[in-house]
Amino acid sequence: MGDSVKPFITGIAGGSGSGKTTLVQHLAKMIGTDQITLLHHDSYYRDRSMLTPKERSLLNYDHPDALETTRLVEHIELLRKGKSVEVPVYDFSTHCRKSTIETARPSPLIIVEGILVFAEPELVDLFDLKIFVDLDQELLLARRIKRDTAERGRTVESSLKQYRETTGPMFLKYVQPSRGQADLVISGDRSFQSPAVELLALGLKAIINRQRRVSR
Repeated sequence: MGDSVKPFITGIAGGSGSGKTTLVQHLAKMIGTDQITLLHHDSYYRDRSMLTPKERSLLNYDHPDALETTRLVEHIELLRKGKSVEVPVYDFSTHCRKSTIETARPSPLIIVEGILVFAEPELVDLFDLKIFVDLDQELLLARRIKRDTAERGRTVESSLKQYRETTGPMFLKYVQPSRGQADLVISGDRSFQSPAVELLALGLKAIINRQRRVSR
């Protein structure tokens, strides 16, 4: 993508387990993965390698301060200028950053997803479109436990403990209120193979094509 093409920046928020990643996958399939740069707010969790495992387990990972949002904002700005960025890789089982990095390259559509992306004013100001994936808290908890045990090396007990102590309260304090920032609210209890999502994908494709024509 040349520097003259202004990317369209979309934020996708919602509770942990609401279906944000599944929605992104459906959009990528309909729009084309080569047209999208995806940034996960989770990638920017602060490195806690200087702490002991016990100390790490006591931290609140669902509070905005747990994430290095300023760095994410810098990366979005660079991508918007047509420059590639080096995205940190986070290990959820250890709460530390890995030594490896992933390169994100500019593309016509930049999608930024995460539970707290609408709770951060500096991020909200960057989004051309804001989508909130809504889901009942009981379903959020069930999906979170399934994901934590299958993908993040956690036990059912540890996942429940974190939800009771931080994830649930922080959802009510930060995530749910941020729903009001959204331009579009999509229910997370569906497969996303719906006319509404198809129309969203068609709209995003039309925006990408229009921006390309304008840049010529």
